[in-house]
Amino acid sequence: MRKYRMTDAVAAGVMLAAAATGATAQEVEFSGFVAGELQVFPDRAAHDGQSNAHLNPSLIIQPEIRYELNDGDDRLTFIPYARLDGTDDERTHFDIREANWLHYGNDWDLKIGADKVFWGVAESRHLVDIINQTDLVEDLDGEDKLGQPMVNLGLQQDWGYLNFYVMPYFRERTFPGRDGRLRGAIPVDTDLATYDSGAEEWHPDFAIRYSTVIDDFDIGISHFHGTGREPTFSVVTKSDGSTVLAPHYDLIDQTGVDLQATLGDWLWKLEAMTRSGQGDRFVAAVGGFEYTLYGVTDSGADLGLLMEYQYDGRNDKAPVTIQDNDIFVGSRLTLNDVDDTDFLAGFSVDHETGSTFFSVEADTRLSDFWTIEMEARAFAFTSEEDPVDAYSHDDYLQVRLSRYF
Repeated sequence: MRKYRMTDAVAAGVMLAAAATGATAQEVEFSGFVAGELQVFPDRAAHDGQSNAHLNPSLIIQPEIRYELNDGDDRLTFIPYARLDGTDDERTHFDIREANWLHYGNDWDLKIGADKVFWGVAESRHLVDIINQTDLVEDLDGEDKLGQPMVNLGLQQDWGYLNFYVMPYFRERTFPGRDGRLRGAIPVDTDLATYDSGAEEWHPDFAIRYSTVIDDFDIGISHFHGTGREPTFSVVTKSDGSTVLAPHYDLIDQTGVDLQATLGDWLWKLEAMTRSGQGDRFVAAVGGFEYTLYGVTDSGADLGLLMEYQYDGRNDKAPVTIQDNDIFVGSRLTLNDVDDTDFLAGFSVDHETGSTFFSVEADTRLSDFWTIEMEARAFAFTSEEDPVDAYSHDDYLQVRLSRYF
């Protein structure tokens, strides 16, 4: 529950900042969405304690309030998020995705409060994206993030963009509960979390990122020092006799680079990082291309072809990954219609074990206010040697209907 007290404090800080400006509001925007979501699991659960329900409904709400002051030089943002899950108490959760004050200066900007920051260019894995903690109960792909309290100073110069981050509070990763699907054989007990730092979640983290564009190349170089977002685990037997995994968060240093080259119809992408603090220093990388065939139909649809290779050299003292020697192949179809319809389908194959993971995503607008999204995942040919085998009974279809306002 500590994380909620912190984000509440951030929100209060934002409100104080609003009062401190003493300026007249220029514009207030209120938007967001409410959604109903249904997951369908064709197979019975594989692990003890998991629900065997084939249907798992959820309700989601995310309002967004943006408030501009001083002719747009200042902006306040408040974006809470809540999910009510029909099965998993751990998936029922509340978070403040953003609650911050942003000030634009001359060639610089300053943001204080909770925010979400994305770094990276690859499609199949986001190696250098380390500022925000993963909200794992939302989706297995790790793309949903918790709001991160921070102070972010950005400098915009002719030679590029430079961003400094100070993060005074660490957010623990969320995990499915004992009832939930899409978890390992042993559930994670987040109440047993431990840290390298004696300050625990109050250890300050620091990061810096330089980015620039040179001709056809988008380049980013970053460094992070602080509490790693990926935990390691130890097996613990509790007083009631149940066995759980206790997460441990190490202090790490991570240096990353992301590079994208736009050469005609080709996008060449690379993310690479080296990390210390979790066993021996290791290197990981993901790289490949996206080639777009424009106007493949009479209506003007575009078809993208994607391929990426994932490498990870970590040893068994580092957090487990299933993307250590894998090839991802995919396709993106964008209809370019008035409803913004698009599809993304692909699969990843582990070069050593042969484990294969399939994914399909699609979304379209039904009207000016309604959208529908579909997501399907399947874990095929999983090897017992591969951690992904824990999800072999968790193929699922997910449909979300959203009403925007």
